[in-house]
Order: sequence, then C-alpha cells, then structure tokens
Amino acid sequence: MKGACIVGQSGGPTSVINSSVAGVVLSALKNENITEVYGALNGLAGIINENIIDFKKEDIEEIELLKYTPSAALGSVRLFLDDYTVNSDIHQKILNVFKKYNIRYFFYIGGNDSMDSCHKINEYLKSQDYECRVIGIPKTIDNDLVCCDHTPGYGSACKFIATTISEIYLDINAYTKGRVTIVEVMGRDAGWLTASSKLASLNGCDPDLIYLPEMAFNIEEFLDKVNNIYTKNKKAFIIVSEGIKDANGEYILKYRNFNNNDSFGHMQLGGVASVLCQIVSNKFGFPVRAIELNLPQRCASHLSSKTDIDEAYICGEKGVEFATTGVTGKMITIERNNNIFTYGTTDLKNVAAQVKNVPLNFISENKDNITQEYIDYALPLIQGEPNITYVNGLPKFAKLKKVLINKK
Repeated sequence: MKGACIVGQSGGPTSVINSSVAGVVLSALKNENITEVYGALNGLAGIINENIIDFKKEDIEEIELLKYTPSAALGSVRLFLDDYTVNSDIHQKILNVFKKYNIRYFFYIGGNDSMDSCHKINEYLKSQDYECRVIGIPKTIDNDLVCCDHTPGYGSACKFIATTISEIYLDINAYTKGRVTIVEVMGRDAGWLTASSKLASLNGCDPDLIYLPEMAFNIEEFLDKVNNIYTKNKKAFIIVSEGIKDANGEYILKYRNFNNNDSFGHMQLGGVASVLCQIVSNKFGFPVRAIELNLPQRCASHLSSKTDIDEAYICGEKGVEFATTGVTGKMITIERNNNIFTYGTTDLKNVAAQVKNVPLNFISENKDNITQEYIDYALPLIQGEPNITYVNGLPKFAKLKKVLINKK
C-alpha cells in the first residue's frame, strides 16, 4: 500500500523520544511504499488543526541529531480521546485529515494513554473502511507499559537518577553531622524510577530507605525508621516516589496545602518530599532537606544511555518495517531472553491504559528497599555513553525548520 505517513509524539517527553522520531523518519524516507513523510506538531492536536510539517524539507543532519536531542522535537500533547461509539467528533476530524493528505501510515510515540488513543483511532478507521496502518511506538520514563520488558526513555532516566543520587550521597556525607535528606523521584502508580536509585549502591552510595507506590506507606513506621537511622548516623538519606499512598490508597500528598488535577483527571503530583520533611521536622526537630529531581529525570540527555538511544531508534525503524508489511493496530515491544533483546508487537488494546507495576521480588521484604534482582534487571539498560557533539562547551541539539505543508 502506497501513501503518506505521519508521526506524532504524546505525553511526557524523554531524553530519547526524538530518537524514535529519527528512526521512523529516516526509515520512511527510504521506503518505496511511503510517498510523503509528515510530522504532527503537538501530537493529535497537530493532526486535528493541520499543523503538519514536511520532513522532506528538513536537513538529514538535523534529523540524525534528533537521536541526541531531549524533549519532544515535534511538541507533545495530553489529549483524552473518547471511544468513537461515545463521541466520534475528533475521530472524524482525524479521518478527514488523513483522507486529505492520503495518510496511510500513522506512527504515534507515547505511553499508556497514547496507546489508548492509538487503539481508538485504529478501531474508528476500521469502522469507516479507511485503510491506514496504525502503529504505537513505546515511550515512557515510567517503564510502566505492559507487554514490554522495558520502555525507551527508562534506561536514560535510570542513569540520570542513579548518578544524581550518587552525587547527592557524596555531598551529604562530607560532614559528620547532616540532615534528614529526602529525595523525591517521579512515579505516580509504579515505582520503576524510584527503584533505579538503588543502582547508586554500585558506587557505594546506597540510600538508607527507598519507598515505592506499590507498597502502602505507613507514616508511623517511617518515622520510627528515620528516628533510628538519624540517632545512629546523625544523618539519613531517603528516596520516595511522588505517588506513595497510605493503606487506604490515599496519596501522602493529601497533607499538602493545595491539590489540583491534570487534563486526565489525575492528581497533580510533586512535593511529597517536602511534606515528609515537614512531618519529620515537626515530630523530632531534626534538620531536614527536601530534593525534588523533577524534570531533569526526563530531559537530561547529557546523562543518557546509548543502549536506550539505540533501542528508541530501533523501535521507530521497526514501526515502519512492520507497518509497510501489513501490520496495524499494534505497539512495538522490546523482549528479553538472557539479556538478549529482541523486538516484536502486541495489540494496542493489550496496552491501552494499563499499568505495569514493579514486581514484588524487586522490593525488599520490609518494603523499604530494593533487591539485587532489580539491579540485575536494570543494569543492562544504562550501558554506553552517547556520542554527543559539543559547540561552545554545550551539547548541540537538533533545530528543525518545521516547514508546514499547505494542501488546498
């Protein structure tokens, strides 16, 4: 089937999501079945509003440089899509644009909610007898996509977190007496990112306590442990997921003075380290420090994993390969066998809006640390350093022309 392709990005950016764009675009430009190669600015919003760029107008060197450029070069979006049987207005707009530009291949790079949107679009296109190959390209630093051993974006986030935790550990241990230092790591429902702080133990920089959202958080038990550690060592180093909850399933952030929701109705997270520091200070009077790693977890390309970059690129390549051989309604998967990684597919409906939690064997029996099994799992994902080009002492990032197509 011959026709144009379009690629878009959705959800939270990562340090390697653009590598997947490069994989899609460079493969599509060489594929005889793909007549045009388009990019949707800000994901589905770009398709709906016809903010679409022509990748044939871009310099190949800049497309190649996307491999080492963080964030979402095409812009991202958080747009909830109803099932077409409930409301098909947006679906119809997307179909109209696809028909107008003869788009027969759609590649969407994202996480759980993005795969849900992909699935809904694929089902609608089938219901309208419009032939278009829809492929999801996995992306999320949270590593919580089911049917995938790990996701592009996770390895680089792990590398940044483990490195930063090591550096913080060395800093706070420069003094004989320190603070209760609590570091907050991203992770709403799954603690994969927080678990990666355990990799710092390979540098001899092991945190005292690590808390994941998979385990109910008991404040009284936490306070007892902090008291014991600080009394003994005159300092304590603790890592927590932003999404930790109590036994009733309520976020510990409920103790915060304000709350609001994102566009999907999720509580806006961030600040749990400060909340816990305040509780510790009020209880014991210990000196405290809260550190929130925040956005650098997903955009620190200077600490990215070459393995992660390569896998993100291959996922883009595989998307084009599978689509142009007749595959649709699938997400690219990464599979592991004895630390040998291969690529396959799974139905989008298997992934849509699902969450892969950290397995219990990765969490210590006392629920406040991470096991060797996790280290063995994560270590291959952070290997290798990227070949970054520096100009004026700073990393060189891709600068796309973003020439809009204008088809009357």
